[in-house]
Amino acid sequence: MAHLDPSKIKVQSNALPVWETEVSFQDMMAERLRQAPGLILSAAIHAVVILVLWVLYPVEEKKKIENKLEMQDTQQQQVEEPPPPPPPETKPEETKEDVVVTETQVSETQAEAFDNTVSDSTSKESAFDSNQWNSAVGLGGGAGGRYGGRGGGGRGGKGGKPYAANIDAGLQWLKNHQDEDGKWDCDGFSKHDTEGEPCDGPGNAVHDVGVTGLALLAFLGDGSTLRGGPYKQNIKDGVTWLKSQQQENGLFGTNASHDFIYNHAIAAYAMCEAFGLSKYTLLKPVAQKGINYLESHRNPYSVWRYQPRDNDNDTSVTGWCIMAYESGEFFGLEINKSALGLCATWLDQVTDATGKVGYSKAGEPSSRKPGEHQTKFPVEKGEAMTAVGLFCRFFMGQDPKEKPIMTASANLILSKPPIWDVKAGTIDHYYWYYATYAMFQMGGRHWTEWQKRLNDAVVKPQHMDKAKKNLYGSWDPIGAWGEDGGRVYSTAILTLTLEAYFRYSKLVR
Repeated sequence: MAHLDPSKIKVQSNALPVWETEVSFQDMMAERLRQAPGLILSAAIHAVVILVLWVLYPVEEKKKIENKLEMQDTQQQQVEEPPPPPPPETKPEETKEDVVVTETQVSETQAEAFDNTVSDSTSKESAFDSNQWNSAVGLGGGAGGRYGGRGGGGRGGKGGKPYAANIDAGLQWLKNHQDEDGKWDCDGFSKHDTEGEPCDGPGNAVHDVGVTGLALLAFLGDGSTLRGGPYKQNIKDGVTWLKSQQQENGLFGTNASHDFIYNHAIAAYAMCEAFGLSKYTLLKPVAQKGINYLESHRNPYSVWRYQPRDNDNDTSVTGWCIMAYESGEFFGLEINKSALGLCATWLDQVTDATGKVGYSKAGEPSSRKPGEHQTKFPVEKGEAMTAVGLFCRFFMGQDPKEKPIMTASANLILSKPPIWDVKAGTIDHYYWYYATYAMFQMGGRHWTEWQKRLNDAVVKPQHMDKAKKNLYGSWDPIGAWGEDGGRVYSTAILTLTLEAYFRYSKLVR
């Protein structure tokens, strides 16, 4: 058998050698790198999809937080005062006061309390920061609208120039008879007459709060405020005293007299103006509490009279309350607006077809005390309640063009003009005050004819003899309510009467 030599055997093959077909590590990495852009793109797409799903479908914990917030909003919406009447007593805005005045004597610190008060208006330049008279702008930046023209009429503006001297004389008398503690003493004012014969005409001591409010309104009506004007200090002192007389329930003074609500309503009215025209945040809670007391006193579903919520109502008390409410609302205090709606309803109820406004019912004349008082001052000589009702309608925004009964009321008032006649019993300062303001708002022939009678009835009877120093600028308290308010009352309210030219602008255009 022949032997084969393996080394000499040759095999023909087309296959590559094994070492050439084996995949190396470098080759594998190169291949992966070639595939990397696709992987990165795929990962990015998955990440975007996951992000979108997370936004559209928040986790459960997020849902719980949102539900909690919705519950809080719902609770806030439910905390609303139920519509009155009877309304809940409004609470004053909590304001941190820099100075608390509790003493009746005014110390140096108390006298400066209003100057040191920080308010919205003191933080920037204001016309009120100056003591100089500013007749060009009336009340500077303090108020516009119905209060924007004060000071202008009595200082040479339209219509008021003839009475400037009379107004100044009246205010000067009030200034000279103000007590050191800031009040006007209804029955003891003559203690300031240290030389010559002292003034006569004391009033009733229970009305110190009321006459102090009237005197403040007269100074404010002329354009002075807590920040400026010739009677700035008198206003500060009077406001400080009234503030010290306010009880915790908001009442200014006490309920010692049966008609104490008159005093409070006038004082609240004055405090609203002092706060609003001067922009003093220190006074906001004081004014608000005064309004709050009026609301607690008002009869359910009706208006006001002497005692709280006894279902007895009259136009006279209600008139002062309307003025306080309207002033408070204008200057941003909280008032019960439905109460003003009830006041409008009341005036409609007590006004008859002739335009006459009744005292407690339609056709009823003004009030008088029993006995000699009603004989001395016959009610048919005036239309006090009609004047109150007409001016209040203007102050509440009513227009004679839309309510013809207002023109009927004006005609009735014009038929009983002001006449200073002691024997005839026609002197009624209260009537003349409201009627003058109402007729000024009416304008036209009503105002022209009424104004002509003011010279004889109001201007001439004023004491203007400088030789009688103590009487100079005042009016004798011989009208229907003179024995109650005395010389302070008659001087304050007749000074206010002469300020009708500029104290309020035209309320209805």
